[in-house]
Amino acid sequence: MIPTISDVSTVDEWRSVAKDIIQRVGKVNWRTTIVDWPGLGYSDRPKLDYNADVMENFLVDLMNSPNSPLSSLDNDLVVFGGGHAATLTVRAAKKGLVKPTAIAAVAPTWAGPLPIVFGRDSNMESRYGLLRGTLRAPAVGWMMYNVLVSNENAIQSQYKSHVYENSENVTPDIIESRYALTKRQGARYVPAAFLTGLLDPVQSREEFVGLFAGLEGRIPVLVMSTSGAPKRSKAEMEALKEAKGVSKFVEVPGALLPQEEYPIIVAEELYRFLHETFEPKN
Repeated sequence: MIPTISDVSTVDEWRSVAKDIIQRVGKVNWRTTIVDWPGLGYSDRPKLDYNADVMENFLVDLMNSPNSPLSSLDNDLVVFGGGHAATLTVRAAKKGLVKPTAIAAVAPTWAGPLPIVFGRDSNMESRYGLLRGTLRAPAVGWMMYNVLVSNENAIQSQYKSHVYENSENVTPDIIESRYALTKRQGARYVPAAFLTGLLDPVQSREEFVGLFAGLEGRIPVLVMSTSGAPKRSKAEMEALKEAKGVSKFVEVPGALLPQEEYPIIVAEELYRFLHETFEPKN
């Protein structure tokens, strides 16, 4: 289970789903591994030049390294990814760099916050580069980061406006825990890349749909859309409905983090997908 990439990405978003699936009674004994991205959550946060290739390489190493906690899974590896994590996994699978048995893409996205709102023309790309450089700078970077990301009001505003569907589900505990993540050493480096589009796996909807089409007939792929996703993100999710390479398309409540806001509903859909994928066909 791989968290949605965001300013405050964390393995915590998957814990309730993992617990629910593991506790279900079935013929298959499941084990879950939840992992933070480098530079996010509880991982170390070195000052790297983060981009989509760096994140993809992390996934490839995680799934293929003989020292990985996943090395003993052989042919039973299923990847659940949220947001950009889902799309990066599909991208790596299309290239043949990873070979999971199945993939579940939960509220999949491909465009960072600024590019999805303001586009990617040369003028905007120059501005993104300036913002990215400023955020990474020693003193002024922390000041800007504290204004844009690392303050409880900004985090609460994001969660209530587009991360959660129901603002009443945004609790003080959630905001406090996410705020604490923004205070970890090196916390601003990945958000500087994510906000400005450097972590985007593709550059267009056509490429996005094409990634999934590349898995047609190769592995089962579940796409889980959400009823309350922001308009632009929702349009990208809907583009995958009946698209090649998508074995199953469902819609659940939520916005960009349904696995955290509605874990029982998401777990039910994921468990059903696992059952359909692994139960012997009559």
